[in-house]
Amino acid sequence: MGSYYMGIDISKGYADFVILDGKKNVVEPNFQLDDTFGSHCKLFDILKLFFERHPESVLFAAVESTGGYENNWLHTLSGFQGILNIKSARLNPLGVRANSRASLKRVITDKISALDVAEYLISHPEKVTYQQEDSLAGIRRQWGFVRLLVKQKTQILNQFESLPYNANPELISYCKSGVPTWLLKLLKQYPTAAKLAKARVSFLARIPYVTADRARDLIGQAKTSVASATDEASGNLIAVMAEQITNMEETIRLQSQQMAKQCVIPEVALLKTIPGIGDDSAIGLMLEIQSIKRFSSAKKLASFFGLHPVFKASGDGTSGIHMSKQGRKEPRKILFMVALVSLTANPHIQKIYEEHTAKGMKKMAAIGLCMHKILRIIYGMLKNNQAYDSQVDQKNREEIKARKAPRTAKNANRRYEIFDKQAPISRRQSNKRKEWKQSQSDNITMCGIGVSTPSVV
Repeated sequence: MGSYYMGIDISKGYADFVILDGKKNVVEPNFQLDDTFGSHCKLFDILKLFFERHPESVLFAAVESTGGYENNWLHTLSGFQGILNIKSARLNPLGVRANSRASLKRVITDKISALDVAEYLISHPEKVTYQQEDSLAGIRRQWGFVRLLVKQKTQILNQFESLPYNANPELISYCKSGVPTWLLKLLKQYPTAAKLAKARVSFLARIPYVTADRARDLIGQAKTSVASATDEASGNLIAVMAEQITNMEETIRLQSQQMAKQCVIPEVALLKTIPGIGDDSAIGLMLEIQSIKRFSSAKKLASFFGLHPVFKASGDGTSGIHMSKQGRKEPRKILFMVALVSLTANPHIQKIYEEHTAKGMKKMAAIGLCMHKILRIIYGMLKNNQAYDSQVDQKNREEIKARKAPRTAKNANRRYEIFDKQAPISRRQSNKRKEWKQSQSDNITMCGIGVSTPSVV
């Protein structure tokens, strides 16, 4: 049975295709099809003729993740699987790009990009996961829509904050923790201090969370306001933006509720047993993880999220360990917010945070450590299908401490040659070698190796 590889480069409205054999020879030269019903049918005819020329063969097809433009082609290829021997996959563009750079290609076109995808399938089969169907595709699109609304709302709020300062600066004291909903409703009716000064107390008291006493205070402050923006245009702009922000908040709330009702997979229910994780965080994390079987260890999951530590050092330069932050930012944002909430809602995570900050670790570094700890706990819960129990992690930590024995300092890099005193090294490197020798001497003394043999009486 022969294996062939089809690379697809997706563009908006069309795609480029090429088919290679296992030795990277072109079997079907590049061709281009539009993203229409007729062109999808044409692709089926082309592939059907290909299998007639190459019977008893399997075709591995892949597209790069392009933010949704590839979904139609993947859906079509998955529909062909019932008739043709095809396996389809979605690739990370970062891996394809790195493989292309390694081949020293200087010219990049749509045809060459399709060729790069096919060559990546051949060169790195262990990195490719072929999927039959994405059961969470609808939830993923809805999640992306909610994230988009949240981002747009934040952008509008950033532009909106300076407007009330000029139109009614006395209201800014109520916005220390964000713009409350009752204030947005008030600004829709009374966007400037001049209009608010003419309002009635009974009308203001109809707004939720605005009592009669607060209404009188707001009107009194508006009558003596130092606002500089009193024109009609500024008032209309504030009212329109306040209404838009209110509508977006309501849409986000309704979409989040609907998404929580539709996403009833058991993994989400497990994650919600962790203090500090709600519906949105649990759904977002599972959309990123998809299946815990994709990761053979907790370290692999941490690397996928970009939470694994990275050490950088130079011969005479500085060195240190920090979070890699590789991969997508969205899952790390979710874990960051979960870690912040856990500092008050989860005593176990709070204890770990306080232990490391007491030792001198910076606060942000300690939060990153808590993010890593929470992700390891999530891996254990999903792998063993168990609800959250802080005692399980505490027991594991104690067992690891008990297994640790005094370690003798070793330098594997110098296993073929000890340090030469005559080497033309810098003063900093010389001090490092002295510190290493001293630490090794201390370990020998601790282990009792340097103790003299007792005399025989």
